[in-house]
Amino acid sequence: MTRLVNRDRSLEELERDRWSASSGGETRLMATARELRRKPIGELTVEDMRLLIRQDVGLACLLPLAVEVLRVDPLAEGDMYEGDLLVAVLTRSPEVWRQSPELGREVRLIVSELADVPSALKREVEGFLAR
Repeated sequence: MTRLVNRDRSLEELERDRWSASSGGETRLMATARELRRKPIGELTVEDMRLLIRQDVGLACLLPLAVEVLRVDPLAEGDMYEGDLLVAVLTRSPEVWRQSPELGREVRLIVSELADVPSALKREVEGFLAR
């Protein structure tokens, strides 16, 4: 069973953790992630989720939302390429899936039902299924 979260709340609110801007040296990626953590999670786009998940930010809240998207469109696309959200999800560490086995089973089911895996995703799909 996946955890229900209030989609009107931001990751900052849900995790009770506010990231402050660093004094110089903050990369554009870090600034973007910090800003996205302030946005209500129900308003995050596929690209927003892809970016945050790839950075291992807010996984407890975002992976269930990403799986909802993937159920409907396994090859949902952010700004990178077809299936980039799926790749972000599949490439999380094995520890993430040990902590959320039911979510891992659901992702495994989604991936196993893919009729045609694009060649760009084959390695990640095979790696995930091999675990």
